[in-house]
Amino acid sequence: MRERHAFQDARRAREFEAFVAGAAGRLLHTATLLTAEAPADNPRARRLLALALAHTYAGWDRLRGEDPYDHARQYLATRFARGAWHQYGGLGRARPHPDSALAVLGPQERLILVLRLYEGVAEEQTAALLGLPVERVRTICDRATATLLHPPRGPAPAVVRARAAAS
Repeated sequence: MRERHAFQDARRAREFEAFVAGAAGRLLHTATLLTAEAPADNPRARRLLALALAHTYAGWDRLRGEDPYDHARQYLATRFARGAWHQYGGLGRARPHPDSALAVLGPQERLILVLRLYEGVAEEQTAALLGLPVERVRTICDRATATLLHPPRGPAPAVVRARAAAS
């Protein structure tokens, strides 16, 4: 009996290691996009990845027939969404890296944009995962895409403001 459990545990560990070897890089990139951190300095993204992988490993035996990547990605997204609510909810902590292309987006916009465009998750699945209407997901994704394509202008340089004030 113990030998069978040891064999099953070893098989489970090998399967999970193979999954991590194949999926961890992409999941880390997804987490880095969500947190809008620099790829070389992404402690929040690495923490999200570790939590998602630990959660996936804990439920590994129950995933038979399901895609473990989808499971890990869903946990990553919901954990980010829950954490973003607390971190960005007016507290001013954990701001995105200014060099990140996605730094101009809010957490919800980044989450939906990454799920829809980078991960290729359907609108209906994204809406169900986040508990939003499909139309809202579409609107947020469209707005985020437009913001990235046409970033908001910053304040005018001081020289231009001085000239305008003198006129």
